[in-house]
Amino acid sequence: MQALVYTFIALAALGVGATAYFALIFTPANAIVVAVVFGCVCVVLMERILRQRAENRLEKAIEDLARLLATDAQAGAVLGQRINAMADINAGQRLDGVEADISVLGTVIRQVAEAVADIEDRAKAPATTPRSARLDAAPPPPPEPEPTISLDAVRQALAENRLLYHVQPIVTLPQRRPQGFDLVPRLMLENGDLADGADFLPRRGGDEIMRHIEGIGLVEAITILRRARTSGQPLTLYLPLSSATIGDPQSADQLMATIEANRAIAPFMIFTVSDTEWHGFTTNQRAIADALAKKGAGFSLANMRTLRVDVAELAGQGVRSLRIDATRFIENPESFTDFHASDIANYIARFEVSLMATGITGERQIIELLEDGIRLAQGPHIAAPGPVRPDLMGEPARTAPQFRRAAES
Repeated sequence: MQALVYTFIALAALGVGATAYFALIFTPANAIVVAVVFGCVCVVLMERILRQRAENRLEKAIEDLARLLATDAQAGAVLGQRINAMADINAGQRLDGVEADISVLGTVIRQVAEAVADIEDRAKAPATTPRSARLDAAPPPPPEPEPTISLDAVRQALAENRLLYHVQPIVTLPQRRPQGFDLVPRLMLENGDLADGADFLPRRGGDEIMRHIEGIGLVEAITILRRARTSGQPLTLYLPLSSATIGDPQSADQLMATIEANRAIAPFMIFTVSDTEWHGFTTNQRAIADALAKKGAGFSLANMRTLRVDVAELAGQGVRSLRIDATRFIENPESFTDFHASDIANYIARFEVSLMATGITGERQIIELLEDGIRLAQGPHIAAPGPVRPDLMGEPARTAPQFRRAAES
């Protein structure tokens, strides 16, 4: 195309030269100069036009490339956001929830099948005892024995500062690493022997003694937790609490003030409350328990007679664990729950509440608990109560005047 244009320019220059020679009577030399100048001017103009077109095409190509790169960058940013969103998704937790739902669904299907089987059996043999009747006929747990040490002897021992607090570890299975420690009251007798709580803690009456003992335990727990936090080894302590303390206005106020003054370590304090007392709390006692939970403290319900409870409601009230007797659960799980034994722990864990087996007496129980998915355990087979490590011990908390005044009141 350019060759054709240049050919036309040459012909036009030749025509201009001929016109100058013949029409304007230029000399041959002048006519040639005119033709050459005209041809050069035309060539320069043509090159300029072609260069401008090339520059325009180049600029347009650059703009198209810039738009393409911007589109790619935007697509890359969107892809990066999606990747980050996928990275933030806790797939493991969601899968655990799905597995728990599937397990619960399987349990429900199994129960429906058992119910249908029971109906068919009763239709075939009316004299056969229904399964629900057999469950209702299960013997209740044996009552706790009465203490062997009288209240007067306990008062005298408290006055002589012979109350000790030992710790008993709560471990996670199967590694058996300590998850926390139970604060266990023990009484030193006159002959130097140690009496466990079942031997001297009053069952009926003696509320002032319980307030005194639990007040000492609270001060002891704060001392241990402060020392542990200072040493860089934080731990969780389970300390006893009863309606004798939470139901007494002065002791309850002192308890709230103590927790408020130690809010930094409150999340590491879990109050162990009997299941019977927990469900028997009055409105005022329930309000105090809710206030303790709002300040960071938690609760562990001991001596659970049944797991047919509203776990979501308990979790909302600050309950972090439910304690069951290992022997009774293994031998007769139907007395605790209608779920399958291997499903109940996963179901409770969905509400961030742990199922804890207590009273472990043998290795076989640990194996069966692991098969049922229970990961927290405590008992004499794992570890007996013992003194607190010396580096965590502070000043004796038995002489705390504020709780002594609360007990005397």
